[in-house]
Amino acid sequence: MTQAPAESWTTRRLLAWMTKAFEDKGLDAPRRQAEMLLAHVIGCERLKLYMDPDRPASPLERDTLRALVKRALNDEPIQYLVGEEHFFGMTFKVDRRVLIPRPSTQTLVEAVLQHARKNPDSGSVRDSDAGSGILIADICTGSGCIAASLAKHLPGARVVATDISEDALAVARENIARHGLADRVDLLQGDLLDALRHHPAAGRDRSLRYLCSNPPYIPDHEWDAVEPNVKNHEPTLALRGGADGMDLIRRVIQFGPDFIEHGGLMLIEVAACHAEQARQLAESHDLLTNTRVLRDSDGLPRIVVAERS
Repeated sequence: MTQAPAESWTTRRLLAWMTKAFEDKGLDAPRRQAEMLLAHVIGCERLKLYMDPDRPASPLERDTLRALVKRALNDEPIQYLVGEEHFFGMTFKVDRRVLIPRPSTQTLVEAVLQHARKNPDSGSVRDSDAGSGILIADICTGSGCIAASLAKHLPGARVVATDISEDALAVARENIARHGLADRVDLLQGDLLDALRHHPAAGRDRSLRYLCSNPPYIPDHEWDAVEPNVKNHEPTLALRGGADGMDLIRRVIQFGPDFIEHGGLMLIEVAACHAEQARQLAESHDLLTNTRVLRDSDGLPRIVVAERS
């Protein structure tokens, strides 16, 4: 393990030391991860680190940080070490029960919001009518980041979020409550769309304006090559998508349109290598039209979008 500097353990030096250690390990965004760990240990916002860069760390802070850095260099995700991740301007609790929210998923959320802005009846202007607007489903909700982000930015909408994992739903429930959205986000346990069928509103045919999903999509033959910080720590149930990675995606595309109203959208996050295959599958569905693939912030084709005819 990289040795900490012997000189004064200031914020500046600690950030430099951790960034170098994480760079050498090959971690993504090493500076950001160093900031997250140090801010967590000190108990401050990341921005405050730069407001007092010469602040010396206490002995307890040094010992705590050293232990966390060791775990990070042994492939434990920083987000699990600090217990949270930021997504779409919001902070979410995360632990080993849920997948860590990825930047690519923000593309899905933004696509829904852009569509809603072009359709004023989508709930985005119903601040005084919260809970009685349009209906959105978030399938495989995990931490609840999609459901909470959409509920926050569409204050007239109601969201039904489902997951097969009761453990994941427990985390999602905390996140929904943390952001004061429990009155507009319903959490249901069940396999993909099955849970929707028992919801008094979502269970009706053509009730949804938006059906969103970020299902597991790693193919079985790629599992051995998955990075250890993902494979050894994040929930397998939220990652593996069957022999070719398309098992759950096929089911959402096949049965999802029955729940969507005319002109509503289905949005599914997929692996970049599956984007065209998933788009073609949606295009061949009798109830879907105007299929397309959106690229994420890294330029990768990740979000399949289709309109209900």
